[in-house]
Amino acid sequence: MKVIVIGGSGLIGGDAALELQSQGHEVTIMSRKRPEAPALAALPWVQGDYINDDLADGRLQGFDAMVFAAAADIRNVPQDGSVDPAEFYRQANDIAVPRAFEAARDAGIRSAVYIGSFYSQVAPHRVGECPYVTSRHNTDQAIRAMSTDSFRVVSLDCPFVLGHIDGTQVDYIAAVVAYARGQLEGVPVFAPKGGTNHISSRSVAQAVAGALANGEGGKAYLVGDENLTWKEYLELWFRLAGNPQEIEVRKDDHPLFPDAIMFAGPGATVSYEVDPADHEALGSFDRQQIEPTIKRILAAYS
Repeated sequence: MKVIVIGGSGLIGGDAALELQSQGHEVTIMSRKRPEAPALAALPWVQGDYINDDLADGRLQGFDAMVFAAAADIRNVPQDGSVDPAEFYRQANDIAVPRAFEAARDAGIRSAVYIGSFYSQVAPHRVGECPYVTSRHNTDQAIRAMSTDSFRVVSLDCPFVLGHIDGTQVDYIAAVVAYARGQLEGVPVFAPKGGTNHISSRSVAQAVAGALANGEGGKAYLVGDENLTWKEYLELWFRLAGNPQEIEVRKDDHPLFPDAIMFAGPGATVSYEVDPADHEALGSFDRQQIEPTIKRILAAYS
């Protein structure tokens, strides 16, 4: 199958592209800039900005399937105050993402997988309260409503995703590594209240392949792996980094895990188990992968 991965230069889209390639699919990456990771740079590449470009110009023709891993989140919002976050999310997600799916449908693509967010399923009270959660909810509803017998759309609602692709380095992950190793001078060691579900990008990639093969059109699958309190999560990082310690929990805003990214609410605990039937339908993606993933990251950021 010929598959185009929009957002394939990033972690989630990149791992999905590599997983699909490993299964024998012909994979092309679409992104604003060429991928930096050698394994991704070796794949065919098409320049594309789904927000500002007209993807109905023919660049999506010839593909059988699409994976969309490029919806906007807090990292993409201009931090200079020039744009209202709610309006930014509306333009980048509510409007631009469905427009990209319409272009894919009209280009003859028959199957599409959307990488969504778990918040509208695990924290539905935040829909209408939080601009980001509201936007991801609206986007998910809009693209799944397009699903038909001739254009199958499947959504994967993901929790916090952790991973690494060789040849890349992410500043935020580098900061977490340094924090766990005790190398961030002056940064207090503590954990936020609450916790969440986590999943590795490799597990998401396996779920993407399963969704393309067997996913039910119009369905949003809640995926995930391990439920960890932030205390458990950080103590795991510190232990694996060779700096084990008991970490106290505080109400303070955490420098690396601030309230601004806790979209279920500061101090909230989001815990759930994946439906066994959904896990099987998505190819039984790997579980218990957070510790192995942290080990890989620590080795890569040596």
